[in-house]
Amino acid sequence: MNVLVLMADEHARDAMGAYGHPVVRTPHLDALAARGTRFTNAYCASPICVPSRSSFAAGRYPHDIGSWDNTSPYLGTPRSWAHRASEAGYRTLSIGKLHYRAEEDDTGFAERRIPMHVVDGVGDLRGNLLREPQPLRRIARTKLIDVGAGESEYNRYDNAIADEAVAFLRDEAPGSQPWVAFVSFVAPHFPLIAPQRYIDMYPPESVILPKQYALGERPHHPVLDALRVAFDVADEFDEATLRRAIGAYYALCTFMDDRIGMVLDALEASGCADDTLILYTSDHGDQIGEHGLWWKYTMYEGSAAVPLILAGPGVPAGAVVDAPVSLVDVYPTITDALQLPAAPDEADLRGASLLPFARGKRADVRPIFGEYHAMGSITGMFMLRDGPYKFVYYAGYAPQLFDLAADPGELHDLAREPAYAAILARCEAKLRDIGDPDAIDRQAKAHQGELLEAAGGAAAVEALGDKFAYSPAPAQFKYPAAVAVS
Repeated sequence: MNVLVLMADEHARDAMGAYGHPVVRTPHLDALAARGTRFTNAYCASPICVPSRSSFAAGRYPHDIGSWDNTSPYLGTPRSWAHRASEAGYRTLSIGKLHYRAEEDDTGFAERRIPMHVVDGVGDLRGNLLREPQPLRRIARTKLIDVGAGESEYNRYDNAIADEAVAFLRDEAPGSQPWVAFVSFVAPHFPLIAPQRYIDMYPPESVILPKQYALGERPHHPVLDALRVAFDVADEFDEATLRRAIGAYYALCTFMDDRIGMVLDALEASGCADDTLILYTSDHGDQIGEHGLWWKYTMYEGSAAVPLILAGPGVPAGAVVDAPVSLVDVYPTITDALQLPAAPDEADLRGASLLPFARGKRADVRPIFGEYHAMGSITGMFMLRDGPYKFVYYAGYAPQLFDLAADPGELHDLAREPAYAAILARCEAKLRDIGDPDAIDRQAKAHQGELLEAAGGAAAVEALGDKFAYSPAPAQFKYPAAVAVS
């Protein structure tokens, strides 16, 4: 058995034809879902790149491994599913974005082709270490205004990632020892720039305006209001700007889908498809304006939920699994697919193999957990998905509660309704069974405080300013400063 893991960056679960989106075109992912199993309630462990990817690698929650924000990347411990596969004799390689610390770290992949890591091995100190009050990130607003047709460094990088994956599958995989490959794209992560032909697919009048976007419709909560202020989106964009930004996001989803299609076609042509388990997902989602919020950073479905598709030998075609699952389940899924015996250091893995769920042998509803301690947030956010209910705990602030069966759009917060007091208490108890959220919040802030002191203190870090809007692509894909990209 080979394993091909395909990951997008910031792909909202519902921004895909297979998940019912009426506008976004993702024919290759739709075809993958049709010949595999689609999970309708999958979640990341943290709705931001670095902690989510660390958790995904290690099969533990961010607080288990001390990956709190984009300044605390995966260093190679505890061992990842890539370590397990490599130690078992599989050829292991990554192609594209990792967002770990640095190349010298042993993160399990014997080969790392055109990798991308956090900036300078430390990431965005100002954006992540200054928690309360949050610094104003004016650079964030430009991500929603400077959008449209062109070719960004991320587009160039994704093209190279697809080409590298195709070359491996064409030239090396057929004659290779069994392999485990992680192909990780950056689209549809901002900047919201895509080649003209993709922008043309989504004229402004075709996009769907986000729910609860208008100022008079938005839900208000102290943590969410502070986040809007920090990212300079507390006001309301005009409809034309809104439609351009959403259309560009749609375009990037289709751009990414085409690169996925190239890789899947190469797998089929290689002759390896019949012996390869394919897993597609994203590290987190994107709000795309819903609830008056953008990007990730929250526990709303647009941000915390992710697409997840399994296909390949032994995976039922056209099946749908509604049981809530998590990206921490990927580690045991891969070791299960490779039939690797449990190792002593895996006793604290947080997940369970997805293969029995796909095959209809498990239908149990487990509590699914998420946490957030990074940029934009004045306090720790925690999510528990328990059956139809989503409970969101904000350390030091009032919680939220949603019944996703009756209210999939999360339009009605039930936390203050007396009829739901018992459910609210039950969800909080189950959350505390996983970990004490207040203690975890203190632990995160203590770690960030130590890094802040080591960096020279709050004033020194504030003085860094908005150095970058997003992690830059590897140097060979960047444009010279004089080249316009819009």
